[in-house]
Amino acid sequence: MTNLDVQKARELIKNKPYLVWSTKNYDKLSPESILENVVNYGDWPDFTKLTEIFGIKQTAELFKKVKDKQRTNLRPQTTNYFTKYFEKHA
Repeated sequence: MTNLDVQKARELIKNKPYLVWSTKNYDKLSPESILENVVNYGDWPDFTKLTEIFGIKQTAELFKKVKDKQRTNLRPQTTNYFTKYFEKHA
């Protein structure tokens, strides 16, 4: 993942502030934070745009990293769905 990819993902979030309402400092958001908020609060076009930016394999790796953290904000339904999705598509 390049810095340009991260910047594009931050722009995606910046243009859709309903995805991350806890901050206005979009330039400091990590790729993991962006992915977590997109899968929790975004819609399918938001998710597909993010996978276009990061690529499916990198998005799957980020998801696994977020999912496996000791403390995560992912809902159980979200974790289940995207775990199965990435098993099939990544």
